[in-house]
Amino acid sequence: MSSSRCYYEILQVSRDASGDVIKKSYRKLAMKYHPDRNPDDAEAESCFKEAAEAYEVLSDAQKRQIYDTYGHEGLKNTGYSGPGNSGDIFSNINEMFGDLFGFGGGSRRRDPNAPVQGEDLRYDLEISFMDAVHGIEKEVEITKRETCWTCEGSGARPGYKPQTCPSCNGRGQVIRSQGFFQVSSTCPQCHGSGQIVTEPCVDCHGEGLINRKKTVKLKIPAGVDTGSRMRLSGEGEGGRRGGPAGDLYVVIHVRDHEFFLRDGQTIYLRYPLPMVKAALGCEVEVPTIHGSSHLKIPAGTQSAKRFTLRREGIPSLRGGGRGDMIVEVQVETPVNLTKKQKAILQEFDGLSQEEDSGFFSKLFQSHSKTMEKDKPKGKKKK
Repeated sequence: MSSSRCYYEILQVSRDASGDVIKKSYRKLAMKYHPDRNPDDAEAESCFKEAAEAYEVLSDAQKRQIYDTYGHEGLKNTGYSGPGNSGDIFSNINEMFGDLFGFGGGSRRRDPNAPVQGEDLRYDLEISFMDAVHGIEKEVEITKRETCWTCEGSGARPGYKPQTCPSCNGRGQVIRSQGFFQVSSTCPQCHGSGQIVTEPCVDCHGEGLINRKKTVKLKIPAGVDTGSRMRLSGEGEGGRRGGPAGDLYVVIHVRDHEFFLRDGQTIYLRYPLPMVKAALGCEVEVPTIHGSSHLKIPAGTQSAKRFTLRREGIPSLRGGGRGDMIVEVQVETPVNLTKKQKAILQEFDGLSQEEDSGFFSKLFQSHSKTMEKDKPKGKKKK
């Protein structure tokens, strides 16, 4: 027994900590004090070994029960003398981090000869604004690698079989020592397959896959937006050794519209309105993404005034109805007036000034009094 400290204290957990909590804490400490991260650091190595010892006891239900009841002495009486004298002190961390870092010695190993699923593919598709609103069916041509029909994905010529790789003995991994660990990496000769094709297929040249063009039909639903993804199962690259094909992901990109602006399910439109109609009020026909709609403009409407047209927006992809449309009025000032139009406006302006004369007269009088009051006074002559 190399450590006399409390194992719970070493792993920084409570006595009623679950197995998952203990494992998580040990993982954190092991990463912190790992010898490869702390070369020539005797203190870090000691902490690393201490954590490994504590974890080996507390992760084992039987040893933990003995330790909780009798402490370190109880473990000694069972013949346990710590991981330093019972084989590989790093067996726990090898097992724990094997999948993450590729450490050797783990009990779980992927069969290199097992069927391999094909890679997923991505296809970026640009559509118009209105196609996104209403939905559309399209056909796109993609080039992908499909399972070779001749060798059925094995890569070997018919009548021949791939041979076991002599470098890794079919494991697909080669093991080398690094510090305190045995680190496994992909075999450079068979590239992880565990096999070598000595008689390659004449069609796929030993790859097991062959390039082919394929036309795929897409049914794009109404309401999609830029970034929407469609998944077509089995339309990706072909698998190897009898594995299933991958999937095809179609990513949508929607072109901007000249007039309409979208925000989620809401549509925005700036509607130009002549000054006279804004002043007198009127009823106008407003274009929408679904056709047209009538909108009543009250008299005296100012520029930037917004009106809401219910359910004239984008349909929901989940079938929850449509959004709304917001119409923002932009009052237009007339230009290139004729003499008669100018005369009418001047007459209108004169009438407006007469009606507002009381207000402006009071305003100017109040301003004059303020200016007179704030005017600096000169010094009195003696």
